Amino acid sequence: MIIRCSKNDLVNGINIVSKAVPAKTTMPILECILIDAAGQKINLIGNDMELGIETSIAGEIEEKGTIAIDADILSGIIRKLPEEAVEIRTEGEKVTITCNKSKFVILGKDGREFVYLPEIDKNDGINVSQFTLRDIINKTIFSISDNDSNKMMTGELMEISNGMLRVVSLDGHRISIRKSELNGSYNDRRVIIPGKTLNEISKILDGDTDKFVSIFFTDKHVLFEFNETTVVTRLIEGEYFRIDQMISSDYETHFTVNRKELLDCVDRATLLVREGDKKPIIMTIADASIQLRINTAIGSMDESIEVNKSGKDLMIGFNPKFLIDALRAIDDEEVDMYFVNSKAPCFIRDAEESYNYVVLPVNFAAAE
Repeated sequence: MIIRCSKNDLVNGINIVSKAVPAKTTMPILECILIDAAGQKINLIGNDMELGIETSIAGEIEEKGTIAIDADILSGIIRKLPEEAVEIRTEGEKVTITCNKSKFVILGKDGREFVYLPEIDKNDGINVSQFTLRDIINKTIFSISDNDSNKMMTGELMEISNGMLRVVSLDGHRISIRKSELNGSYNDRRVIIPGKTLNEISKILDGDTDKFVSIFFTDKHVLFEFNETTVVTRLIEGEYFRIDQMISSDYETHFTVNRKELLDCVDRATLLVREGDKKPIIMTIADASIQLRINTAIGSMDESIEVNKSGKDLMIGFNPKFLIDALRAIDDEEVDMYFVNSKAPCFIRDAEESYNYVVLPVNFAAAE
């Protein structure tokens, strides 16, 4: 194999597919990036058997072939090369990388040993703008769990129904829901996609409103196709939580507040919270204002904010980080917050319910 391409294109391609290279594996071949120049394009592939990413880069193929190269070694070499054209030449498993006056000779692995991405039937799919998909992921992904003891919570529910795309995540303490209208008519679909996959996809997407992502589904996999990149991941199997039963439209207390003012206030309160400290922020809702206070080993804070309130007075406590995450994910100038009582979840949602953030309260007796 002999190929030539720009250093920048190669670096960008390596960055993309490296997201699917496992840190630890019992299969050394999976620690490699496959360079596949057996066809008309230079393709780079990473695959950890759960997540696979393939991307094409521009370049010249003088002699076709494939080679698998350790991802860390390949990435380290290419990054340190001058901003010039790079030539990669193979003889068997010997790889020669040349750029300007720099020359590296390393050992690769037979490309035929590499595990390619599974073939996915592209009949059942949807199209969504890159901006919309990245926005929905970024505004829900923080609510997934990083604890593998409950696999469902490590993924996000992606649901297509009645021309709407709904994405849901939860970690046992909060729920994040985002909805967006789709252009076109699609079959109803309900799948659970690993959070790791969605997180990596959000980093690759351009976020351009004029560029689209094609998403195709099978019973076991989902495929994302955009720009020159293909991402395939296994779905999380099983029945997702009955989210609609957890969402209530009933409330006893409601207020409308300036989002940035409330966010800044809660953010200030976290200055007094050490990492690992579970001290809640206590919200006292009365008359036309809410009082927010926190008391920790470092000190205390007390602040009030004017709101437009209706319903009963209420005192309730929250993990401040959960409130911050939800408020940062909202673009509206003002937000509506709904409460049932001090032991029931708070709902932060707009009138159309294009977003709905549910935050469970915490016991604040110990903070008194």
